[in-house]
Amino acid sequence: MKRLCILTLVVTATLGLALAFPAGGALAQQKQRVSYKIDAANAKFPQQHVIEIGDVPGHKLRLYELLRVFPNNAPVINGVKLKETWSRGVSDYIEESGPNYGYVVYVLENGDRFFGRFNTLSEHIGPGKLKYSSVTAITGGTGKFAGIHGTAWSSGTTDLNAGINEAQSEIEYWMDR
Repeated sequence: MKRLCILTLVVTATLGLALAFPAGGALAQQKQRVSYKIDAANAKFPQQHVIEIGDVPGHKLRLYELLRVFPNNAPVINGVKLKETWSRGVSDYIEESGPNYGYVVYVLENGDRFFGRFNTLSEHIGPGKLKYSSVTAITGGTGKFAGIHGTAWSSGTTDLNAGINEAQSEIEYWMDR
């Protein structure tokens, strides 16, 4: 009986402490949201390489780099303005529709960075043109952004022939303390 009382007391105390002091994520800052739009004038593809697969017409692999800049009305993340983003990815398209995945580096005005891994689905809407939806898992950062976590959602259009891109994005993030 004495052992049962001690065990009950230990379990109760442990449970009480667990409820009083939540672990890790519960101590993090509240989630924040920021939205922004990038027009074609502020996005360009510095590099693109396309390889025709040859199994069915229009099946291509595309390796690309996309730079987006924020000359005006830059979104503010954790108190710092976003300067630019660099996306590097691979598209596996059949007639400009299909999956796309890659990595993004968000560069802040103070030189700090944070990183993400994205998955995108694109749909052909005209010759060389497509619309897309993308989800990015934010995986960490440097400096003031070392403890960042979150998700970004983007949708937009791309003209592969003209090398332009437009997007509407929203980032939900939080910082570990």
